[in-house]
Amino acid sequence: MKKFLQRILWISLISFYFLQIKKVQAIVPYYYYPTIKNLEKQSLYIGKNAYQLLYFGQYEDSLSLAKLSVKINSKDEKLWLILAEAQIASKQYKNALNSLNKAEQLNANISEIYFTKSNIYLKTSQQKKAKNALEKGIKIEPNNHKAIFQLGNIFLIEKNYLGAIKLFEKSIKIKPDFWQAINNQGLAYFEKNNINLSIKLFKSAIAIQENAEPLLGLASCVRDNDTKLAIKLAKKALAKDPRYVNYDYRKEQLWGEKLQSSTEILLQNEQLKKDVILAKSKITESS
Repeated sequence: MKKFLQRILWISLISFYFLQIKKVQAIVPYYYYPTIKNLEKQSLYIGKNAYQLLYFGQYEDSLSLAKLSVKINSKDEKLWLILAEAQIASKQYKNALNSLNKAEQLNANISEIYFTKSNIYLKTSQQKKAKNALEKGIKIEPNNHKAIFQLGNIFLIEKNYLGAIKLFEKSIKIKPDFWQAINNQGLAYFEKNNINLSIKLFKSAIAIQENAEPLLGLASCVRDNDTKLAIKLAKKALAKDPRYVNYDYRKEQLWGEKLQSSTEILLQNEQLKKDVILAKSKITESS
């Protein structure tokens, strides 16, 4: 009987002890301390959201989120790249270059870093730096047809027409339907007075995509020998993209002096007078 009472007393004491623990746990709050892995996951999630906002043109919100993502995790080069893109969209070019330098310090073998740097240098008229950055990126990613094309464009700006033609050809070998590179070969050959080859190239570009640029380029090539066709092509080009009526816009598209001169003569044709006036009015309306 004595042993039985002792056992009951012992069980009661244990039960009381556990009840007290539960009461204490109910009073003391529970704190969650995130692990490094969880923080990294969260930063990547924020970074992806920043990139999506950038895609939809919400630049201010994108920039805020991108800054937050690198504050949480400054050791991920992808997040620095997203921040750089958001800064470029906000025209914060110096800050963007700093972000790209941070990314490069973390991983120097990412071609996108150098391609993005090149984009900034081109926007800020630093062609030599743009060229160097592109060449670094292409060494890492030698089959990037867009980067090779962009390098060709720099050669075109420098009036190194043979160098530009070779790079455009290389780009086309990688992507045969890359009409922009075919078109720009036409631009280069025109400046080298090889009009027949320009005609062939502009026609090839149009066969892939009937864009305003090769249409007007071809019109300028044939204006002396086939005025009727030239006017027809020019009308179609201006209807598709009125901006090509503007000399400065064509210059931005890397049209050389010889092609510009030929185009200006063509656009003065009396049969194109209404089309030119309409194109200019559309540009004014959209600005």
